[in-house]
Amino acid sequence: MMKAADIMTTNVITIGGSATVAEAVNLMKEQGLICLIVERRYEQDAYGIVTATDIVNKVAAYGKDPKKVRVYEVMTKPCITVNPDLAVEYVARLFANTGIRCAPIIKDKLIGIISTTDIIIKSDFVENPQEVIFEEQIEKYIESARAVCAEKGIKSQDCAVAWDIVEEMQAEAAYQRNQKPAQTAFEKYLEQFPDAVEGKMFDL
Repeated sequence: MMKAADIMTTNVITIGGSATVAEAVNLMKEQGLICLIVERRYEQDAYGIVTATDIVNKVAAYGKDPKKVRVYEVMTKPCITVNPDLAVEYVARLFANTGIRCAPIIKDKLIGIISTTDIIIKSDFVENPQEVIFEEQIEKYIESARAVCAEKGIKSQDCAVAWDIVEEMQAEAAYQRNQKPAQTAFEKYLEQFPDAVEGKMFDL
């Protein structure tokens, strides 16, 4: 599974909050960017971000002079950041849920930036759709849960925990598909071993 660090851009173009929007626009044009990371003023400060959409919506749309408007007046701060170890799938979901198109990658400090373009061009979601991989993982965990229950006993807490993991993964898969499964793997297991529910009740 690819991570944000695998597809991020490490050469991050930044700008100061006191720079003018005109300077930001020129920098975006020169570098072919849709967003700029706004530098921190001190170590404990938050990073900001200014996007082409910010400039269009807050400056151009009102006929303001971009040479008189400062970046800090139109930027978002603190901005949404991404952990470099976050799976690309979840970066895409973060973008979809928040409506953003790019975000800085932070690990103690700024180490990169990731955008929708990076996801489209650099990731392997076309070649390796996570839905297929995830279903294969679920099947492995189901086999593992059955093995644990056979060894430890269907009423054991180990058995209950093993099925909790399976149910959590199936819930995630259902969320991805926006469709609840007709029957969970544990419910199918209970058809064979109805006493296993006692272990789940103990786990609760």
